[in-house]
Amino acid sequence: MTAMSADDHPLTAPGIAAPEASAPAPPSRLQASAAVQRSIWFLEHMQDVVAITVGLILIALAAVLLVSGIVDFADGADGKIAAAAPLLLDRVLLVLILVEIVHTVVLSLRAHRLVAQPFIVVGLIAVIRRILVVLTPGSRTSLSAPELALLIGMVAVFVAGLIAVSAFEQDER
Repeated sequence: MTAMSADDHPLTAPGIAAPEASAPAPPSRLQASAAVQRSIWFLEHMQDVVAITVGLILIALAAVLLVSGIVDFADGADGKIAAAAPLLLDRVLLVLILVEIVHTVVLSLRAHRLVAQPFIVVGLIAVIRRILVVLTPGSRTSLSAPELALLIGMVAVFVAGLIAVSAFEQDER
């Protein structure tokens, strides 16, 4: 038992040893939590910086591809337009894919989570792009019947996935 003196120093009762000074306490859970929170804040902001940089690069790439496609189309307009159209179509659809990816980056920045719909849309546009480029008159590429059937099946799967994800997201709300 200890009693307090007038100076507020503990006095040890006879026969009871005073507690010994212990080693410094390990950092409290609150202090460790603050360090973890600072690390998370830093990582989230670095993730945002990387996402913004990627978005800006994709926008610049889309602009260059669009201008390049228009210039190539204008240069090819001296001959048959049918020969230049597939290249322009290919470039425009590629720009659309890049714009959808930028949209995905923006959604990721806003919500700080990945959203499935834009990825499905990008896949759908990519498959449709491939089908259109191959089937466009004047195209230099060709597909076999099984390859075309596979691409059409992929369109069906992407559309079904888009419907399923939309329904799932509506149920969450």
